[in-house]
Amino acid sequence: LACNEERAAQARFGAVMCCCGPCAMYRRSALLLLLDQYETQFFRGKPSDFGEDRHLTILMLKAGFQTEYVPDAVAATVVPDRLGPYLRQQLRWARSTFRDTFLALRLLPELDRYLTLDVVGQNLGPLLLALSSIAALAQLALTATVPWWTGLIIASMTVVRCSVAAFRARELRFLGFSLHTLINIFLLLPVKAYALCTLSNS
Repeated sequence: LACNEERAAQARFGAVMCCCGPCAMYRRSALLLLLDQYETQFFRGKPSDFGEDRHLTILMLKAGFQTEYVPDAVAATVVPDRLGPYLRQQLRWARSTFRDTFLALRLLPELDRYLTLDVVGQNLGPLLLALSSIAALAQLALTATVPWWTGLIIASMTVVRCSVAAFRARELRFLGFSLHTLINIFLLLPVKAYALCTLSNS
């Protein structure tokens, strides 16, 4: 979903907002031009040692280079296979996303209105989902009534998104990604909230 939809859409404007570490390639002359900034990544005066792929992508875009998406590229990477490492990975990614969104805010209007909408939506989406979840739990606690409409809206949005992915990939297994919504609400939203409160941590 992140690559074949989100980044493929961004590529139409020559500005993929995060070139993933395992499968990113850069022109040597461009990398040498930005190497000093890349190697001395700071946030609020402190050295930052994660999210380097997103940070380098933003530096490239700020320097006037384009970033592209290649749909038939193949890459192998190591992924977490236990809950603890998975949540630590998600914490790093969330901090990186928030930090580099701040860096990219001035850049976005120069790129395209769609990209501004896309990046703002990516950051507001989790906030709206969190507010919906809190409102639903509050209704359940205060009135002892089940907030079925909230669940229906969240489920509908999830099924629509997963159906589009399943249709484009011609693979029904993408429908199973709907179950990720529960992981998102009960595990990842708290991690993102914690990330936002601890942006200066390395």
